[in-house]
Amino acid sequence: MKNLLGLCSLLLLTSILVSSCGQKERSSSTGWMYNDQKWGGFEKLDYQGQATGPNLVLVQGGTFTMGLTDEDVMSEWANVPRRVTVSSFYMDETEVSNINYREYLYWLRRVFGESYPEVRIDALPDTLVWREELSFNEPFVETYFRHPAYDDYPVVGVTWVQANEFCKWRTDRVNEMILIEKGILEPNPEQKDEDNFNTESYLVGQYQGTVRKNLPDLKTGGERPVRFEDGIVLPAYRLPTEAEWEYAALALIGKQTTEQDERYTDRRLYPWDGNTVRQQRRNGDQGKILANFKRGRGDYMGMAGRLNDHAHITAPVTQYMPNDFGLYNMAGNVSEWTMDLYRPMTSSTLRDVENHDLNPYRGGKFQTKILDENGAAVEKDSLGRIRYRFVEDDEAADRENYKRGQVYNYLDGDKESEVFYDYSKTTLISDKSRVIKGGSWADRAWWMSPGARRYKEEDKSSRTIGFRCAMTRTGGADGNDDAGGNSFKYKKKQTKRRYK
Repeated sequence: MKNLLGLCSLLLLTSILVSSCGQKERSSSTGWMYNDQKWGGFEKLDYQGQATGPNLVLVQGGTFTMGLTDEDVMSEWANVPRRVTVSSFYMDETEVSNINYREYLYWLRRVFGESYPEVRIDALPDTLVWREELSFNEPFVETYFRHPAYDDYPVVGVTWVQANEFCKWRTDRVNEMILIEKGILEPNPEQKDEDNFNTESYLVGQYQGTVRKNLPDLKTGGERPVRFEDGIVLPAYRLPTEAEWEYAALALIGKQTTEQDERYTDRRLYPWDGNTVRQQRRNGDQGKILANFKRGRGDYMGMAGRLNDHAHITAPVTQYMPNDFGLYNMAGNVSEWTMDLYRPMTSSTLRDVENHDLNPYRGGKFQTKILDENGAAVEKDSLGRIRYRFVEDDEAADRENYKRGQVYNYLDGDKESEVFYDYSKTTLISDKSRVIKGGSWADRAWWMSPGARRYKEEDKSSRTIGFRCAMTRTGGADGNDDAGGNSFKYKKKQTKRRYK
């Protein structure tokens, strides 16, 4: 008995010593210590999750029926309902505003204005979209984008190509600010030409910046720049896919009645409940318009003294009530660009639908970094960006998951589908046709249904089309509320959620 007690005491003492000395986690495969220079310095982070970038809202993913929820009044059969799943992602709570876009142009002029003025010129929105033969909209040509009265109104006259360039710029500015906030880099407003902060260039060591204090390097005992594996920089801002946009607009999370609900049995015509565009709750807001749209021929905002949506053209980006995800103007105000290439056929009409019901998207044109003989990225371009090339078909020939470098026409326009789009002769659909979603201030209510879809050439713009950005959610689908981990937290101005 005495020996048994002694053995137990020894085991207890051993466990205490191990727990007190073994604060560092060990590898489950080798037993080697993580985060210890004596054991090689391999790092494992206590990662608390992806921080939420400026103006973003977490949209928790899930399954939903994508497609029209109302009568197909256009008789196009271009959006047949089908069940899909969308992964969790982040989305701008508002459309990109004029002041946001002017900040972008200001940066382009400051950095590229002397050597590459065409970069800023190419980014300018087309203010002539307001011009019309039989309307006096000429004042908007000069005032809508530039005048401070319209600072918080959605930017329009921006092409799909320009919107994508804005997303790239925004990614770099946000990540640069994160590194500055963390005390790694010093602010550097003197950046010029290729010597400007680009996230990818920084991560591959082709941009240094003005370093304040790098991270400790457990391998050498010195310091090192931030790596992708540190989880500090955010994923890229981008346009949402059509499926993401439609899912976010419907906001069916608001239709759950109990925690046991696993499928929604009811669908929505609009981003709110009911079949009307007016507030139905019995309170002071009952009967008020819920979005900015054209009520009828010649009626953009109602009568003096009884204005309905209070907006003859666009409205401020935080106008009207947000939907159940906290997103403003997912119906009306401006239609919005999405990533997708437009084709009439959807995954519900394809023979291998089972393989394309998670994050459906059309528009793949796969790219890869251009590498040197050592496998490192070649020198960045004159604008400071890492160089890419498109994947050739023969590179994918031996793969099982995809066979082509460009899959724009996969089963809808290729030889297997027996469909051919002869642009400008038999159709207006081309490889530049991009999906736009949501009705605008100049559209009737039908177009505000999240399932409605139209298209426009990616290098064209309109006074009724704007955009908002999205971002991929890395890690768990439930989100983390930014608890701990990445200390970067954007404190956004609280805006009043209001009706008009």
